[in-house]
Amino acid sequence: MKFEISKTGCDPASIPDDGNRFLIGNGYMGVRGTLEEFTKKELAAVNLAGIYDQADDGWREPLNAPNPFYTVVSVNGGALRVQDFPPAEHEQRLDFRYGLASRKTVWNLAKGRLTLRAERFASMDNSHLLGLKITLCANADMRVKLEAGIDADVWDIHGPHYSSVKFGEKDGVLICEAAVQSGGTVAVSRNFSLPPDEFMRGTAIYLPELKAGVEFSLSSVCAVYTSKDLQNPAEAAQKSCAGSYENLLKASKARWDEIWDCSLVEIEGDEEAELAMNYSLYHLNCVAPRGGGAVSIAARGLSGQTYKGAVFWDSEIFMLDYFLASQPEIARSLLRYRIETLPGALKKAASYGWEGAFYAWESQEGGFDACSDYNITDVFTERPVRTYFKDKQAHISAAVVWGIMRYIERTGDLSLLKEGGARVIAECARFYKSLLVMPNARKRWEIHDVVGPDEYHERVNNNAYTNRMALFVFDALEKISEILQEDEKLERECGIAALLEEIRPLRENFYMPKPGESGLIEQFDGYFSLEDASLAEARSRLKDPREYWGGSHGVAGDTQIIKQADVATMLAMFPQDYPEEILRRNWEFYEPRTEHGSSLSACMYALLACRFGNAEAAYPFFMKSACAELRGGGKQWAGLVYIGGTHPAAAGGAWKVLAQGFAGLEYSDGKPSLRPCPPRHWKRLRLRFIHEGQIMLADITPGKAELKSK
Repeated sequence: MKFEISKTGCDPASIPDDGNRFLIGNGYMGVRGTLEEFTKKELAAVNLAGIYDQADDGWREPLNAPNPFYTVVSVNGGALRVQDFPPAEHEQRLDFRYGLASRKTVWNLAKGRLTLRAERFASMDNSHLLGLKITLCANADMRVKLEAGIDADVWDIHGPHYSSVKFGEKDGVLICEAAVQSGGTVAVSRNFSLPPDEFMRGTAIYLPELKAGVEFSLSSVCAVYTSKDLQNPAEAAQKSCAGSYENLLKASKARWDEIWDCSLVEIEGDEEAELAMNYSLYHLNCVAPRGGGAVSIAARGLSGQTYKGAVFWDSEIFMLDYFLASQPEIARSLLRYRIETLPGALKKAASYGWEGAFYAWESQEGGFDACSDYNITDVFTERPVRTYFKDKQAHISAAVVWGIMRYIERTGDLSLLKEGGARVIAECARFYKSLLVMPNARKRWEIHDVVGPDEYHERVNNNAYTNRMALFVFDALEKISEILQEDEKLERECGIAALLEEIRPLRENFYMPKPGESGLIEQFDGYFSLEDASLAEARSRLKDPREYWGGSHGVAGDTQIIKQADVATMLAMFPQDYPEEILRRNWEFYEPRTEHGSSLSACMYALLACRFGNAEAAYPFFMKSACAELRGGGKQWAGLVYIGGTHPAAAGGAWKVLAQGFAGLEYSDGKPSLRPCPPRHWKRLRLRFIHEGQIMLADITPGKAELKSK
């Protein structure tokens, strides 16, 4: 089984994608896969989870820490940076079994040939620690200057976020303290494997005398702490990086072995899919919160400040299932985050005049909605454009309820309800009840003025996905009422009984779009009357490739072209509502009209294709999701806003297709079963997952499917 990806050559255009492709992380921080000599110009970043700052009138975004991997080699006064001094050979690798990124760069110099090797990792055993090892070797004697320090001139999209930076040194450890504008400190340290007397204060410059054929190595253990972690982050950073590189790597590898024991995927007959799927799981594990508590995963993981480091519906709808199957404690953290941010959701709903909980579309600390009213910049006028993501994407609250119910079904753990989950469900039900309207001419309850998953069409009525998710929330309230029958106090505190009395008659007369004579479900009222333009036609109308397709002026707004799976998402999530023929007809209608302008789209079309038994149609969409980082080339801009970064939701979506689609892993009364639908060219699929605390193995070959304990 292959656990390595690599790339040769130095192409400046690929630097953003390579930063994602070779990323390392451990849930507390993510380090972009840039080279040691790279700076903010090449988007080098150590992105921190859950700590934010707002500079002036810019968007509030997560912090990038000073970079402790910064290292530059110089010979005869010339710095050997690949971006300025092209090497004779260059290769980057990632061993994603152990999160170990490496590079080999060779320069042909006047005095001879110099080879630089480096390897780095983010510790899975101690989330505050990073390791870096640099090795130099030449085929002739050389005088080499090696500058190894901490780069505090960090990359910011909407910064700067540090009001001041100071350096210090203690016992051979370089320490950088950065003061955050809004308060608090980020402290970064870097130790060195050389004796203290060879350490030069401040600039951390080493001057090794390289002898021909003799390797010189410098290893560092680096630490990152913030004032959110403890009172004196600088002291903690200085003390915690005292261990050896080798011991830190050994402990990190042991933790990775534990993770793969319960999640490894084996696919005989398709090495590319096997590698892509396990590589996707690597990225999910790099961004998973492992410290317990109430923490979730940002839409771009820990690859930078894109999307403001905010938590979207991605966490519950696309990523949660993988963690439920492999590391339920992480799934619990994601949902605890939603429970803890309920006050923000209540406040947001009240600000619009609604009842209950309207969760943030772009959630930061405390449930604060970081989404701007003007989320897109017009590429022609450079003026901000009013969008309605924050105001009208009402389906976000239902995603939270979906996650809680999914957790209960998969784990049987009801404690989450008593810890606030029951109240979250009740408040979300109140929210959807308050959204209901009854037009005089139709005498039925509807939901108006929303944005569904397809963001290209704003402020629509009766979006099928949103309406179905509202029904799901009402049904979830009924279920937890039954579960909590013996806990009258909790049910009373949440007001569930009284709320159900109000909702039941409304639910009976609630409008859910149905398939028409053609078998098609209209995405929203009036969708079928829009121009039936092709994707090629819509694309030809662009005057700038960076144009935003949606909204009142976008090329898709008045057409049937949609951004991403919408009706298809609903059908993939609720296949039991419809016969397979309806699933197929809607797939065939909507997919050609989908621009797939979101990395969340392909996996839902793949899963839906499996729902009606067509694994061959599903396969290319599955591979598109699983290869989001491997292939790169995703959207880097929305208008004039940079949106590049990793795609953990695509990775989670690929796992959903593999497990729920190709393997057909389903649960009934808490028991797993298999209903496989694998691609024809797969000879064997082996999928690990956890059930009731035990590692299980789904073993699928043509004509045979087994579930057994590993």
